[in-house]
Amino acid sequence: MRVFSQRLSQQGLIVVVVFVSLSLLVAFAPVPVDALAGTPTTREITVEGRMFDFSPNVIRVNKGDHVVIDFAAMDVVHGLYVDGYGIETEAEPGVPTRVEFVADKAGKFRYRCSVSCGAMHPFMIGELIVGPNTPFWRAVGLTLLAAVGALVFTATNRTEAAR
Repeated sequence: MRVFSQRLSQQGLIVVVVFVSLSLLVAFAPVPVDALAGTPTTREITVEGRMFDFSPNVIRVNKGDHVVIDFAAMDVVHGLYVDGYGIETEAEPGVPTRVEFVADKAGKFRYRCSVSCGAMHPFMIGELIVGPNTPFWRAVGLTLLAAVGALVFTATNRTEAAR
């Protein structure tokens, strides 16, 4: 009986170590950006400009997404210029505007007010982050790995119990 429990615990330990190692690899290994880009979708975002802030001040989209920005000025005339994409629009209070583009360049891009709106105008900056949906795919990988690990561990225990 003692040999059986030692053998079971050794095999169980090996299975656990292998799957923990694979889980760490899936969670932290660098992944090629193009492999995770996924299917492009349309992202509709409302950006409000007010002295001296954008809301939201960070926009996250995936590479290849069709981005639609509805831009509204809340107090005075504001502009929206997206660095790296050359997109620009202006909005007056109560008269929103819309710009559309495909996020085909990965990286971080600033967007800024392009109409002088007061003393703090130079600090009216936001950030557009274009990248893959990496956290989602890593979570899917870890879930699948956990399911396979549980099945292998159960099968190993049943095989050992049958001996």
